[in-house]
Amino acid sequence: MNKRLKSWLVPLLCLGFACLNAPAADPPAGGFQLSGASAQRAAWQQRLTLGPGDSLNFALYLNDAATQTRENVIIGPDGRVSYLQAVDIMAAGLTVDELRAKMDTELGKYYRLPRTIITPVTIASKKYFVLGSVVNRGVFSIDRPLTVIEAIGRAGGLETGVFDRNPVELTDLSRSFMVRHGQKLAVDFEKLFQQGDLSQNVQIEPDDYLYFASASANEVYVLGYLGLPGIVPYTPNLTAVGAISTRGGFADKSYKSRVLIVRGSLSHPETFVVNTREILNGKAPDFKLQPRDIVYISRRPWARAEELLDEGTRAFIEALIVTYTGTKVGPFIDPIIH
Repeated sequence: MNKRLKSWLVPLLCLGFACLNAPAADPPAGGFQLSGASAQRAAWQQRLTLGPGDSLNFALYLNDAATQTRENVIIGPDGRVSYLQAVDIMAAGLTVDELRAKMDTELGKYYRLPRTIITPVTIASKKYFVLGSVVNRGVFSIDRPLTVIEAIGRAGGLETGVFDRNPVELTDLSRSFMVRHGQKLAVDFEKLFQQGDLSQNVQIEPDDYLYFASASANEVYVLGYLGLPGIVPYTPNLTAVGAISTRGGFADKSYKSRVLIVRGSLSHPETFVVNTREILNGKAPDFKLQPRDIVYISRRPWARAEELLDEGTRAFIEALIVTYTGTKVGPFIDPIIH
């Protein structure tokens, strides 16, 4: 039975983007600042733009009176919006003030000194993604400033189960990660949830990915330069060469002399270097794998595991995002990690 992590903060809609556009508060006397939720606004908050799905109220101010009111006008999927004679105005990527100026210019062709009043009603264009071992996977809107803990609360919390009448966590925090702008953030979910380190409770930004690995996943990830990179179901006798063979074998330019095996936490991984060329020639025993191992094959020679660790980790993150966004979210987001 799932046990849901509840968020203790009540979501409030920031009408008119007031909360997101409010000036950053000065730190209290004594210099104390909250960890994780910085007082400094992120770049996207400093210039908050409109997008498809956002809902706006319009009114025209003429002769010292507001008229021609239109409520809940939704910006279309193409990013355009229409009001009175201003038809198909591109709103996506503009701030409210920029859209207002654009409307004033267009309506100025039909009215004398028009002043357009635009009030945001709902925010739907800024989204983030929560995938993996959570109660409700999917896409969520950022309708107010959110932290990691609040975002997970909106997803129903991390998956848990019951063993011997005691709740057990079904999420492998050591293999979970957060991606922003194609880069893995240095957020340690183990420190956040197991040690209460609130410096890891960072603010959510548009298009963030949060992925929580399953602690019960019985699989191995075979990635890099081989026939068909992907997931191999784990069996007790699974070996490195066996897993590679299952995914179509080596590619033409695969570097077989040094195959990297990554095991354990993504923050503090244990690495092994396997000479599959010697294994294939019968000069060395095959390497026995464990559940959730990452097998990464490079196409270039390398000397130390540290040289390839970031490359292998990026391949692992990209593979999971591609898999989960395709099956749980949809094909409408760019999962490329760089």
